[in-house]
Amino acid sequence: MERRVELSSGHEIWTNIVGDGPGIPLLLLHGGPGAGHDYLEPLEALGSDRPVIFYDQLGCGRSEKPENHALWTIERFADEVQEVRDALGIERCHILGQSWGGWLGIEYMLRQPAGLQSFVLASTSSSIPQFSAECDRLISELPEEHRKALEYHGARGEFEHEAYAAAEEVFYGRHLCRLEEWPDCILRSVENLHHNTVYESINGPNEFTTIGNLRYWNRTPDLGQIKIPVLITCGRYDELGPACAATLQAGIPNAESV
Repeated sequence: MERRVELSSGHEIWTNIVGDGPGIPLLLLHGGPGAGHDYLEPLEALGSDRPVIFYDQLGCGRSEKPENHALWTIERFADEVQEVRDALGIERCHILGQSWGGWLGIEYMLRQPAGLQSFVLASTSSSIPQFSAECDRLISELPEEHRKALEYHGARGEFEHEAYAAAEEVFYGRHLCRLEEWPDCILRSVENLHHNTVYESINGPNEFTTIGNLRYWNRTPDLGQIKIPVLITCGRYDELGPACAATLQAGIPNAESV
C-alpha cells in the first residue's frame, strides 16, 4: 500500500507497506544517502511474515526533492524516521539500516525510541573516519592502473575523467555488486545517486572523497548506550566489511554479528 506522508517541514515523502503477515513490522532505512528504496526491493519477500515498510528519504526517489541544503543533516533524517513511524501508526517495529541507513539507524537508536524491538545494521560502520580508512585500504588493493587513476584524478577533483570513471566501475564491481549483470533494482538506486544533492551535501562527490557535512561523524564512543538487540551483517567483500562489523560488535552490548 503506497502512501505519501507529510513531514513537519511541510515536505512529502513516499512510503509503501508490503505484506500483512502477523509479525512485528520491519522498517527499512536505505543507503546512499539518496539511493532510494529500490535496491532493497528483494526484501518484499519478508512480507509473508510481517509488514515490510519501504520509504524514500526526503530528497530522493519518489519523495519530494527540495532545494534547501539546510535539510541535509543526519539529525533531521533521524527526526524523519520517527515522523514516518508516527504517521503510519507504527508503535512497535524492527528496523534494518544498510550503509548510510546504518549510520542513520545508530543516530536514531541513541535516542532510545519507544517501541523499537531490534535493529539490523547491514554493511555499515560507526564512524566516517573508519569508513574512509576502509575505502583507502580497498583502493590500495586495486590493480595499479586503477589505484593511480583514483588517487591522481581524485586529488585534482577530476571525478568525470574517463580513467577515474573506469576505476570507479572496477571498485564498485568488487565491493558494491559482484554480479556480472546488475539487477534492475540496483541500477535504479545507482541512477538515483547521480548528481544527487543529498549525497553530495552529506557525503561528497563520490564514495572516496568524504568532504560533506558528515565527514567528522563518529559514534563509536557512544555505542555502549544502545540497549536493544542488534544484528550486524556484512560480506567479505563489502565496502564496509568485517573490520567495521567488528568495531560495532565490540561496542554494542547486545550485538551479534554474522
